[in-house]
Amino acid sequence: MSIETHSRRGFLAGTASAAALTVFGTGQLSAMSAFATPSKPSAEGNFIPYGAAVRSDALAADQSYREAVIADCQLVVPESELKWLELRPTPDQYRFEKADAIVDFARQNGIQVRGHTLAWYGALPKWTEQIATHADAERELIDHIETVVSRYKGAIPSWDVINEPLVDWPESAASLRPSIWAKRLGPDYLRIALETTAAVDSDARLVLNEYDVEYAGERFSAKRSALLQLLRSLRDRNVPLHAVGLQAHLFASRTIDRDGLQALLTEIKALDLDVWITELDVIDRDLPGEIHERDKLVADLADQFLQTVYEVVRPKAVLTWGLSDRYTWVPIYFKRRDGMPNRPLPLDAELRRKPLFDVIDEFRHKA
Repeated sequence: MSIETHSRRGFLAGTASAAALTVFGTGQLSAMSAFATPSKPSAEGNFIPYGAAVRSDALAADQSYREAVIADCQLVVPESELKWLELRPTPDQYRFEKADAIVDFARQNGIQVRGHTLAWYGALPKWTEQIATHADAERELIDHIETVVSRYKGAIPSWDVINEPLVDWPESAASLRPSIWAKRLGPDYLRIALETTAAVDSDARLVLNEYDVEYAGERFSAKRSALLQLLRSLRDRNVPLHAVGLQAHLFASRTIDRDGLQALLTEIKALDLDVWITELDVIDRDLPGEIHERDKLVADLADQFLQTVYEVVRPKAVLTWGLSDRYTWVPIYFKRRDGMPNRPLPLDAELRRKPLFDVIDEFRHKA
């Protein structure tokens, strides 16, 4: 695993807190009537909807941020609140307070919610390390998915069911990241997770979410090849899957492989799978410090990526991993050496629109 990848994964796991106050026993869980009404359509007309990862604590405490999300987003995705570490402090407890708050906020403001994530190697509570057998792992995974998806049925119409299944430099589709699920269930955990989600909510759109497929270089080419093998394998076995999520954490120090990415997208399209852009931001650590120049380079890189995608497939949505530079994971591990603040997102720390926002807005209005 690269230093950059490891750092991001560590941060995302660490941001998931188990501090929610309301505790539900497993026997008490059911879909909440307050969430039964679907959100309004996620975009006006035929425009590509835009959304962002949000944090429940910021929505609760920061009114200006809350208003910006309402004004700018047709979709939101909880940054950590639907991960195992947040929801499952113990094997027999589910804590939904923070996730419920985001879903209720979205419902009240006509915003759709995406679910992230049901089966991932990261952000797992410590107790999962004690899962000892195939049967125990299958039971825990199925119980978790049934409980969580049924709770938000009708309120969360798409889920990142599988998140980051492949190692950084895979040899094939069998090169799965080490996890309790891969250890106890092998590659079958992918099928179990997808089939269980489909059984609970037949209307939900099921997404396999992956990163590092857009760049030039042997490692990234290997990732594209293994991902395509994995998608074909799932299709060949009639495992339910509707879309591929491209995370699109764009590094200014890397080169986008236009031909390689477009070849992958062509094959994804041939498999009758949709494409979502799920976690877009630009890691600006290596860009010049001057604000106007840096913001333009950030926007140009995003524009290059989006245009490359759009020439092959019209994505179902574009989501950034955060809306404002006020709340972003980037400076935790990619702080600039010149001491200036990072600027990876569409709005700056004062919630002012940046060129990146304009690029996304222009892109989503394409016919």
